[in-house]
Amino acid sequence: MSTPQSKTRAAPTEWTVQDATELYRISSWGDPFFFVNPHGHMAVRALDEAGTTMDVVDIVNELRRRGVQFPVLLRFQDVLRAQVRRVNEAFRSAIAESNYGNIYRGIYPIKVNQLHEVVDELLDAGRPYGMGLECGSKAELIACLPQIDGDTLLVCNGVKDRTMLSLMIAGQKLGQNIVPVIEKYSEFNELKGLAFSTGYMSQLGVRVRLATRGAGRWAESSGTNSKFGLNVSELMQMVNELEASGQQAKLVLLHCHIGSQIADIQVLKEATKEVTQIYAELVKRGVGLKYLDVGGGLGVNYDKGHLEEDAGINYSLEEYANAVVFTIKEVCDSNEVPTPTLVTESGRALTAHHSVLVVPVLGAHAKDDPNQELTVPEDAAEPVHRLNKILASLPKTRKQSELLEAFHDVNERVEEVRQLFTLGYLPLAQRALAESLYWRICTGLLRALKRNPEAPRPEILELEDQLTELYLCDFSVFQSMLDHWAIGQPFPIVPIDRLDEQPEKRAILVDLTCDSDGKVTHYVSTRDNRFLPVHPTANGTPYYLGFFLMGAYEDIIGDAHNLFGRVTEAHVYADAEEPGDFWIEKIIHGTAVQDMLAQVQYFPNDLHRRMSELVRAKIQANVVRPTQGMEILDQYMACFPQTTYCDTRDIEREASR
Repeated sequence: MSTPQSKTRAAPTEWTVQDATELYRISSWGDPFFFVNPHGHMAVRALDEAGTTMDVVDIVNELRRRGVQFPVLLRFQDVLRAQVRRVNEAFRSAIAESNYGNIYRGIYPIKVNQLHEVVDELLDAGRPYGMGLECGSKAELIACLPQIDGDTLLVCNGVKDRTMLSLMIAGQKLGQNIVPVIEKYSEFNELKGLAFSTGYMSQLGVRVRLATRGAGRWAESSGTNSKFGLNVSELMQMVNELEASGQQAKLVLLHCHIGSQIADIQVLKEATKEVTQIYAELVKRGVGLKYLDVGGGLGVNYDKGHLEEDAGINYSLEEYANAVVFTIKEVCDSNEVPTPTLVTESGRALTAHHSVLVVPVLGAHAKDDPNQELTVPEDAAEPVHRLNKILASLPKTRKQSELLEAFHDVNERVEEVRQLFTLGYLPLAQRALAESLYWRICTGLLRALKRNPEAPRPEILELEDQLTELYLCDFSVFQSMLDHWAIGQPFPIVPIDRLDEQPEKRAILVDLTCDSDGKVTHYVSTRDNRFLPVHPTANGTPYYLGFFLMGAYEDIIGDAHNLFGRVTEAHVYADAEEPGDFWIEKIIHGTAVQDMLAQVQYFPNDLHRRMSELVRAKIQANVVRPTQGMEILDQYMACFPQTTYCDTRDIEREASR
């Protein structure tokens, strides 16, 4: 495995960092934050006035120097702040360009990433723009209430019981700008009951189900059959009731949502036009709407135009803002109603880029050791000799027809070997030799075929699949990238260094869990989405992979499969005073073994007692000596405060001896 390299190492002339940028599609998903620097390292732009950048390898080396155990989640707080600025400034520019008659208020839906440090950073960065929050559950409401003040908007979505509605009203009485959004008609009835009993009618909002359906993976969350919201007839029934009681001014917010990760800008325009038309009709009736909330959906390019259509988006941030602002203004102008305060709930776009999971590769399962000398004994079976002849003739084989003949021949011979072994006519040693010859031949065939631009694609694909290696990585797919396992969400994965060297290996990444699904099944690269181009590993020298765009949802929805817990976090800021430098504000250590055990009702005191009784019984039975028994007990208890992941520091120390 390769240690993050020093910045003085010369790069091979036949491969450049631009080649790596194209191979891993970094410009597509990384812009404007991630790039490959001239040293072949992944790097981060802070997007500050000084143009500060941070070298990911330098950060990893600093964490290693401090004895931090990997895997580590790097939180680039400057990226969070920069993305808040970018989104708000895009809407400000669109408003100025269109002469829109109102303002924009961005809302962060904390379900995307509820971690306190993330919410605090976003609110602080968004304070000059009046940024607010959105909550969707009782716990989220309780977390959000103390975070807002003054005119800061708190939009309350999701299913609400009487306790939640009462708490929202209490917050309004404190002067907070809280808007409970009616998702189903029973909530409106509950709110009316509270108004009757307390003599206080809350300001409220309503989510409407649009006929326009979203585009992409989350299209089912929109349309007339969506999970939340009132249909148009229910909306009109509610408006009629408010008008009958003279409370129509209390309805201040109209909300819609056409799904996360909107892939098509045209769908966004259609939905915005539809909801604005509803807004205009209600305003003309005298309803007191102030806010038009077009929901979330601002997409992130995880894998634009390569693997799946819903993995990317066909618009820029500026195009998104222009589409929303210009569409609302056009509809309002045609209806001669004032434009509303525009609200969006862009959570994924705000947070996705700021988190990078850095994972060590623990080892590779290679099909063949090219340094191993292969000697075929004279008494070997005929198919083994035939494989050896194919290997010997391979360097002289030039014609494509001869290469394809060798490809089919080698597959037939290795199948003969396996059948002879199964029938008991071939020793295990000869089968092992035959398979080593087979992998050596396949490697040569693939190399020769790829030199010919007209070589048939099916044979190349088959050879690539056969020669792909398994790279064992120190992480859990279920804990750190559950969306990949659950819904096939692609995430860009790139070696953090050696990007000035051509990655000649093909890898499938597998995790630590005892589960066949514990692997990464598709990748973001121009070469092929079936495997990740990687470099060869060397024992004892760490080789790190960066998993990018992990900041939205993955921090929160992780599953404790095999009791792997949260990984260690490092909060990193750029140092504008020292270009290229950084400082680590905080390190939050990952979940310890004892904490994970406690979640499933195994407690250290009880386990210690049980283990002590077991050791004592073995000592009394003369299975172990007392000293040895106590050492085993101490060894057992020493594991409790440790991380749930492999300690790569021990592996590195052992390899360096």
